[in-house]
Amino acid sequence: MMMRSVSRFVYYMRCFPFVSSSKDAEMEGKSVVEGAKKAERKPGGWKSMPYVIGNETFEKLATLGLLANIMVYLQDQFHMKQVFATNVVNIWSGTTNFAPLIGAFLSDAYFGRFRTLAYASIASFLGMATLTLTAWHPQLRPPNCDPNKPGAHCLGPTKSQLGVLYLGLGLLTIGAGGIRPCNLAFGVDQFDPTTEKGRRGIDSFFNWYYFTFTAAMMIALTVVVYIQSSVSWSLGLGIPTLLMLCSITLFFMGTKVYIYVSPEGSVFSSIARVLVAAYKKRRLKLPHADEQVQGLYDPSLLKGSNISKLPLTQQFRCLNKAAIIVDGELNPDGSPTNHWNLCSIQQIEELKCLIRIVPVWASGIICFTAMSQQSTFTVSQARKMDRHLGPHFQIPPGSLGVISMLTLTFVIPIYDRILVPMARRITKLPGGITLLQRIGIGMVISILSMVVAGLIEEKRRNSANSHHDSKGIAPLTVMWLAPQLILLGIAEAFNGIGQIEFYYKEFPQHMKSIAGSLFFCTIAGASYLSSFIVTVVHDNTGKDGQPDWLDDNLNVGKLDYYYFIIAGMGALNFAYFVVCARFYRYKGSTLGEVEDLNIVIELSTPKPVSN
Repeated sequence: MMMRSVSRFVYYMRCFPFVSSSKDAEMEGKSVVEGAKKAERKPGGWKSMPYVIGNETFEKLATLGLLANIMVYLQDQFHMKQVFATNVVNIWSGTTNFAPLIGAFLSDAYFGRFRTLAYASIASFLGMATLTLTAWHPQLRPPNCDPNKPGAHCLGPTKSQLGVLYLGLGLLTIGAGGIRPCNLAFGVDQFDPTTEKGRRGIDSFFNWYYFTFTAAMMIALTVVVYIQSSVSWSLGLGIPTLLMLCSITLFFMGTKVYIYVSPEGSVFSSIARVLVAAYKKRRLKLPHADEQVQGLYDPSLLKGSNISKLPLTQQFRCLNKAAIIVDGELNPDGSPTNHWNLCSIQQIEELKCLIRIVPVWASGIICFTAMSQQSTFTVSQARKMDRHLGPHFQIPPGSLGVISMLTLTFVIPIYDRILVPMARRITKLPGGITLLQRIGIGMVISILSMVVAGLIEEKRRNSANSHHDSKGIAPLTVMWLAPQLILLGIAEAFNGIGQIEFYYKEFPQHMKSIAGSLFFCTIAGASYLSSFIVTVVHDNTGKDGQPDWLDDNLNVGKLDYYYFIIAGMGALNFAYFVVCARFYRYKGSTLGEVEDLNIVIELSTPKPVSN
């Protein structure tokens, strides 16, 4: 489901260690060093890793095991119609993926990572416990009934039952909002990045983090999902809840050995100050472009800072007015008397980086809309196909996500070790291809996946209708869904990782928390857009005697048409992306005019690296 895509973000960040850092890079390093100097009180390092990695492993087992099968749970236990259940999953997923942006702000500005993780973990446990109660207590869900039987008229949930369900999902959203932006960064906090030993520790931490995450995902998508679908929902939801309790216990057991980084303030405040200052000074006249920074506030960065100083650019020149120095705005030491009246060129250029990235970011929403289908309608397709693996075992519909996950796992090393060196010899670029090209390739593959999904669904529906099975099961093996899932895994390997690396390299060090949160916002936007498309298609089909394309009975509907709509939107979105890539100007570029795409892209490529 969509949560699987969100969780894979953790894997991507293995390649970009500080993508999820929630602080200004300078203050972050300073705080960690200060914490390391107090080793006798809070040693951190590998002494804290059993608690950090153990906590994260149990947390991933719990959340993935609980959420991988949510679509099946809503349909079978709450008797929701397919469209309604799909919208519940999409809207909840969207809200859950926007929450880390708020969590990152609260962590940076007020609570710090430890307290944010503590509050969020408790919220997640309460959410899981609430959902487990809905499976265990009969009065918290509709009466037992098999909605898959022909002619079955199952009662839907009451308002109070929906209220309890939404309460559980809401608590899980709060938990995700705090855990996702902080858990990986909290592990990095335990090492001193200014020492060789600390840097080696960070590298090893990411390796172990990825290993335990992969193991947790495999167990969740196979063992836990099988227990839920074939043994008992109460047991299948109770196990993840118990695992989350173990996660919280481990987390608090390590309180005496953790290094704690205090909140240093959020980058959102800096963004707001630039906008306010530029508005206040909107009637002032800027110095001529040739005069560069004359008359503008451009203090030097602190000595030893690892933040790269950004040059003044003439794009979005109206924002440059925030740096115009007016009499009385500077203290004797050169600092602003009011940070809401005067901002530095560095702050202005950081905001410009965000503004430039937003159009490219928006193009990723439709691409991930295609990926989000594997958590909803792909599960519905699997329920109407032959899922037998041998005479006695049936593959749970929620376990099919393993296919795209395994594809992702295999494609990444092939891309990194084989395709990149081959492309590098041709293009002479360190990465083989540019990041925007990588994102674009992922978009094309996602479009192809929807075309394949539509063709396979047409074949499945025709097979089911000609077979006349009493339950509407097509005599096709569920592995016919593998091609679309494989393509989605490849698309995610190109587009998903490409997006994160693009954000990481294009955002200044001071804004890495936004870089990490922005990817979650892409998935959130995709979930909301998917829900909107589902609603529009459902409301505008099924009239004048024609079938509803998204009918609960897939053999009557036209799900393939829905897939083709997403493919068409993807094609239009790709054209929009090409335009955005053509006119994108990279961080640090002071060119006054738009260059050829290949020249502009080279501005963002790193220096040659060894294999």
